[in-house]
Amino acid sequence: MELTKTIESPWVNLTENQARRVNGKGRFDFFWVRMPDNSPGLILRLAEDTEEVRPLPKLKHVGVFYRVVEGINCWCLTLSDPAHLDLFETLCKDVVLASEQAADLQSAVGRAVRRAMRWHHLLRGGKQEMPLEVQRGLVGELAFLRELVDVLGPTKSVEAWKGPDDSAKDFELPGIFFEVKSRRSAAHPRIRISSEAQLMDIADARLFLRVQDVDTSFGAEGNNLKDHVANTAALFGDDIVALDIWEQRLAESPYNEDAVEIERGWHLGEVRLFEVVEGFPRIVPPLPAGTEELAYSIRLDACARFETRTDLKDLILGEARNVGA
Repeated sequence: MELTKTIESPWVNLTENQARRVNGKGRFDFFWVRMPDNSPGLILRLAEDTEEVRPLPKLKHVGVFYRVVEGINCWCLTLSDPAHLDLFETLCKDVVLASEQAADLQSAVGRAVRRAMRWHHLLRGGKQEMPLEVQRGLVGELAFLRELVDVLGPTKSVEAWKGPDDSAKDFELPGIFFEVKSRRSAAHPRIRISSEAQLMDIADARLFLRVQDVDTSFGAEGNNLKDHVANTAALFGDDIVALDIWEQRLAESPYNEDAVEIERGWHLGEVRLFEVVEGFPRIVPPLPAGTEELAYSIRLDACARFETRTDLKDLILGEARNVGA
């Protein structure tokens, strides 16, 4: 009879609040642990200057969070249902393997979060189809992101991209915010504002509305959505920190490579930039009592006197000097 060797779970013989290093030769401090409620877990010990990477994925039966353990802040994965222990072990080992390839601890945290996010998308059945207007909006945001890289470099630019986080503003920089809207060049000259917070003032900061014409056609020459993503990703290839942030942002965005129509091209057209100041046509809080989640449209001709021709580089770097003064 052939005997099959049984591989023991990494949590065997661990009791409540006990931990065992995942790999004695590993570059980062990953530990198998038993949490205070005796649930199996994986933790990554962080340094005092390590920034927490958010947002965190939400996995069924798996907790993903930060917690202070024995005086040290840690990134944690825990399992609430022991029936899924084998799958949880595979997830943990995959996270460790991906994180060990990072250049430093900060990047390792980003890789751990991003890999857990990928499991989140896998286990929920992947992302859904992308409506054309969602694709159009993504193309417009990527176009602006590429322009920012030319001005600020890869890391600062991709950090500023907040659209995938469902933030009120698409791009946030010190002292200056940008909301990006994409529209068909032949459409009625108006844009859709999806919430009362999108054009709300920010204390001690300037707000700009960027309107990008983005047209699409099927079977025509030009970049498809996958090309736009690849062209943007190429800007981060030499900066591992920026690459980690880019991959996390893309994972949080509506982008679904499997849903890309290869023959559908997306073409960039005219760009207009408006400064949102007193008198700009908008609706902002406070709203009448009992009303919420307001959406409305703005005619571009009503915004004409707020349009600026200032070069993006001069605008951003000039504001950065003002903030630093």
